[in-house]
Amino acid sequence: MTDTKLSMYQLYKEIITDYIRNKSEHTLYSAQKLSMEMIEKDMSPEEMVSLHLSVIKEIVDDLPKEVVDSFDLLLEVMIGYGLAHREHLSLRDRQRQLESELNVAARMQKSLLPNEPINVESLDFGVVSVPAGKMSGDYYHYIVDEHGNIGVAVADVIGKGVPAAMCMSMIKYAMDSLPEQRLQPAALLENLNRVVERNIDSDMFITMVYGSYDPREHRFFFASAGHEPGFFYRNSTGEFEDMETKGLVLGVSPKIHYKEYSLQLSPGDFIVLLSDGVTESRVDGDFIEREQLTEIINKYKHLPVQALTEQVYRELEKMQNFQLKDDFTLLILRRNV
Repeated sequence: MTDTKLSMYQLYKEIITDYIRNKSEHTLYSAQKLSMEMIEKDMSPEEMVSLHLSVIKEIVDDLPKEVVDSFDLLLEVMIGYGLAHREHLSLRDRQRQLESELNVAARMQKSLLPNEPINVESLDFGVVSVPAGKMSGDYYHYIVDEHGNIGVAVADVIGKGVPAAMCMSMIKYAMDSLPEQRLQPAALLENLNRVVERNIDSDMFITMVYGSYDPREHRFFFASAGHEPGFFYRNSTGEFEDMETKGLVLGVSPKIHYKEYSLQLSPGDFIVLLSDGVTESRVDGDFIEREQLTEIINKYKHLPVQALTEQVYRELEKMQNFQLKDDFTLLILRRNV
């Protein structure tokens, strides 16, 4: 018997002897501490049964043969149980390792998203993006150039997990490499489409809406690659209009042309870009209607835009019992003056 096993044997003998004599709470506490040591030393269930039988044989005189035989049966049962238990521990360790790696990947994915504030006097801006799981299939982007022009985008990778996150990183760096086209949404999408078509699997696609805002003319130019239609709120009428666009998703064919649209913004007008995780929020088992969504936005439109996006998210989250079914991204630009 090794020194470790001998020490374990002596300790267990003391504990079980004291418990048989006194049945004290202190002895139970000692037994619980011993069980933790056994786990740390990777002691198997069958070894524990064998240890218990050895100690009982020593401290109990004339142990009935039936009791000894029952331990032999228990030992056989514990051998099978021990194998299954060790497999469980191995799977648990692998799951913890995977969980740790996913946490790192999620932090890296978050670092791809912009976090600098937009400081343009005539514009108020807000965005909320929340993944349904650890990794998100949504991506948003915004940037202000040296002339105060603003480029914004919302994208949705048709797919989840790590592959979707890798596609997001490709989108980000591809967009960063096309600075001269930030004010040309259709041209930018065409270039991104060629990059995506060459670099992702044929069963993965990306939808995206990209827009640029000129603060001098107060005009918003945009194009869409199969993405969820956004909304345009016209302050003069107090009504929402769908931003209907046409365009194939990114990655299907290298030779795709996108149509560019534009909207003139007056004071109080705002643009709403979103992912389908917003419009496909489930309430009582059914998808939320676009009219319900605009009613919620309308309810909070008096707030600063960042507060507006956060309130819309909180209300939709509450309506879904705080369980998002899909990644949620909502981005709003409002002209102030």
